[in-house]
Amino acid sequence: MTTKTAPQPSATLVNGFDTQAIGQIVGALSNDRTLAKFQFRASNQWVGGGENHSSVQGFYGAGAEDRSRRQPFTLVNDEPPLLLGNNEGPNPGEYVLHALAGCVTTTTVMHAAARGIHVKSVSTELSGDIDLQGLLDLDPSVAPGYQQITVKMDIEADCTDEALDELLEFVYRHSPVCDTLCRPVPVTIERVRRS
Repeated sequence: MTTKTAPQPSATLVNGFDTQAIGQIVGALSNDRTLAKFQFRASNQWVGGGENHSSVQGFYGAGAEDRSRRQPFTLVNDEPPLLLGNNEGPNPGEYVLHALAGCVTTTTVMHAAARGIHVKSVSTELSGDIDLQGLLDLDPSVAPGYQQITVKMDIEADCTDEALDELLEFVYRHSPVCDTLCRPVPVTIERVRRS
């Protein structure tokens, strides 16, 4: 569960976002659509068993390589003992839920700010159903990934329920992670040799 209580709004700060800056970014991207192209990257190193570590630092965006992160973020993946791991971190499927929760929450709060909706709190519960028969190739008719993901959001804001419902419909269509999960995205896996 993720819960955050919003800071008190100011003239241009709504839900922690500077609404003037949102307008400037939208204006800049409208004037030069090439600035909207971003590329995020991660590298991963296997440690042993189900444990592996990902490193995230640089990315390309707004026409240049970003160098704002002085140190990489390290994400630890593992499995619970029931799935032959040592609980050194969440498993990759749980990171998918985390990524979805984070993206849907941020997209909701940011677009609420752009609409002048002051969000007081957001709590999100996610669950995903997986049938391991797909992973283990026990049944070729069973997909190895999530069969279904449910996101339940409790939002307190200074607007009507109808406005919140319309906002969440917008978020469903515009959250990058939600969109990535809801449509087929080409993924290429290729073997490379270190030089």
